[in-house]
Amino acid sequence: MVVTLDADECIGCGVCSQICPDVFELNEDAGKARVIRPEGAECATEAVDSCPVGCIHIEQK
Repeated sequence: MVVTLDADECIGCGVCSQICPDVFELNEDAGKARVIRPEGAECATEAVDSCPVGCIHIEQK
């Protein structure tokens, strides 16, 4: 699994980092989330489903 996030679409709500802090963090300076562990974790799927703008993507290897 490879987790990516489209920063142009991200609104910085922080839901992903709350649900899956091992994979995402909120960059407060930029006001957007970012992926800190692209290899993902189980919680990344829940973060994808919870993102209000659909900017998180998971590709299976």
